[in-house]
Amino acid sequence: MASPLAGEFLGTMILVLLGDGVVAAVLLKRSKAEGSGWMVITAGWAFAVMAGVFTAIACGSGDAYLNPAVTIGFAVRDGNFAKFGPYLVAQMLGGILGAGLVWLHYLPHWKETPDTAAKLGCFCTSPAIRNTVTNLLSEIIATFALVFVVGAIFSKIVSAGGPATGLGPYLVGSLVWGIGLSLGGPTGYAINPARDLGPRIAHAILPIAGKGGSDWSYAPIPVIGPLLGGVLAGALMRLLTIS
Repeated sequence: MASPLAGEFLGTMILVLLGDGVVAAVLLKRSKAEGSGWMVITAGWAFAVMAGVFTAIACGSGDAYLNPAVTIGFAVRDGNFAKFGPYLVAQMLGGILGAGLVWLHYLPHWKETPDTAAKLGCFCTSPAIRNTVTNLLSEIIATFALVFVVGAIFSKIVSAGGPATGLGPYLVGSLVWGIGLSLGGPTGYAINPARDLGPRIAHAILPIAGKGGSDWSYAPIPVIGPLLGGVLAGALMRLLTIS
């Protein structure tokens, strides 16, 4: 039965299935896309977001947030946090399931890939240069850009004289592509706690051939940073009365 929670769950599942799937295609040995690079990863994630948003809407979530940072950003803007907890649970579970499907889809390739960091990278992010302060700042800035521009895209003033309603998912996908290209270099642009923590949990519990650790020491950064970025974007939208 279609419902907002079903939409958030299934939309996030598709988001992670296609997003982590493109990373696996590029990083895992003997994949036909092996070594195809950053442009393929950022494009794949953009299309993953677009597909996830369409799925969420079709399955009952008109919000189609798919991301606790987006949820909290709009909650701060509107002064209403009722959706945050239920959406968080649905998004996290969707992220875990999506990552599990990626594992199944590439099942023979994990054994062929000796690099444990590459295998972890198919599930969650890690920094190019490990520095707690700068890594956190990168996630805050990138997520602020995501939430604030999403708010602008769907604002009344833009919608009144701008794109048709159905164009929204394409615009959000393009925004995520731009963030990946421009701001993704330092940390791999998690910008979504459910996209990072959910698959990291999946990595920890799945019987992935030859896997290493799940890098729990870094795990708080792609959770705390995006949530802070979302709060800051929501506060600015509220201040500027963007709705």
